[in-house]
Amino acid sequence: MIARITYLDANATEPLRPAARSAILAALDLTGNPSSVHAAGNAARRIVEDARQRLAGLWGAMAGDVVFTSGGTEANLLAIRALGAGRRIIIGAAEHDAVRKAPVADADILPVLPSGLPDGDALHAMLAASADPALVCVMLANNETGVIAPIADLAAVCARFGALLHVDAVQAAGRMPFRLPLLGAASIAVSAHKLGGPVGIGALMMAPATPFGTPIMTGGGQEKGRRGGTLPTALIAGFAAAAEDAVAGLADMARIAALRDEAEQAAIAAGAEVFGTTDARLANTTCLRMPGVKGQELVIALDLENIAVSSGAACSSGKPGTSHVLEAMAIPPAARNEAIRVSLPWNTTAADVARFAAVYPIVTARLRGAAPMPAAFAVASP
Repeated sequence: MIARITYLDANATEPLRPAARSAILAALDLTGNPSSVHAAGNAARRIVEDARQRLAGLWGAMAGDVVFTSGGTEANLLAIRALGAGRRIIIGAAEHDAVRKAPVADADILPVLPSGLPDGDALHAMLAASADPALVCVMLANNETGVIAPIADLAAVCARFGALLHVDAVQAAGRMPFRLPLLGAASIAVSAHKLGGPVGIGALMMAPATPFGTPIMTGGGQEKGRRGGTLPTALIAGFAAAAEDAVAGLADMARIAALRDEAEQAAIAAGAEVFGTTDARLANTTCLRMPGVKGQELVIALDLENIAVSSGAACSSGKPGTSHVLEAMAIPPAARNEAIRVSLPWNTTAADVARFAAVYPIVTARLRGAAPMPAAFAVASP
């Protein structure tokens, strides 16, 4: 019998929501290509366009300004390549690699404060120093610390200098309320699997009249020529269902925050330090450091206890180097190596957190040499 996993790695991917599963399965019964003009194609097209309308409504976009992509990475890439064409690119130092590695040429880096917030004064100075048009890319909520950026304030600075603002809202969508018009951004990127939908579908949502250059995928001219490729009807249906469920349940974030705080306090009582607590954070996210315990080793040790956490972004875990997010926050290298991320999914229970709170002190004491290390971990450790 496989032991139940206490899954606390939501920022890597959320468990699939039942509403999304049902929508996916129903759409899989259809055969038509949504670009075909016959009855079967029209049936698929109705599902796609209904989902597009619903998703647009959730975050304040117009349906015609929603471009479906393969996920958040492609949505960010599309924004930077198509909206940033002919513009100077400015990227926040703590952005996800999907944004950091998207520009075709070197981008200017916007520093963050020790709190993890983008430096608004630095942005003002950077934009004032050049008359060249700019695209500024800043995430709404950080994927490692959960720190929430003051996007509306940054958008006001951008507007003063005629710069466009693209917002990576992948971690924020479904976990906090926001509307595209109120953010003041030219575009936002969202992803289904970060809010309980299927992997493989996301969207770029743009404000009306946002200039759009050359697409990165041409193909058959789908999405008004902005993104080629056959639309995945079932994934889009699951995306809309999951997003509606997540946004409708935002009040439950108070429960999630209380559970997060409980897990955090247990870690602090065991000697841990928490990063990114001076400003607002996502309700589900905490970035912990236990002095003297390497983050990767702690992730493995907790996994052997059937508790899933991460040592940073899922796409970077296991790779050499330390967190660029914590580096941007001026956290010393040794402390960066000791950080893990605990992120609670939508279906986290009190029992899940109680298990983490019970196991974390035991495992960290063992790794610090205060208790014997089990043979299983000695074999699994690098």
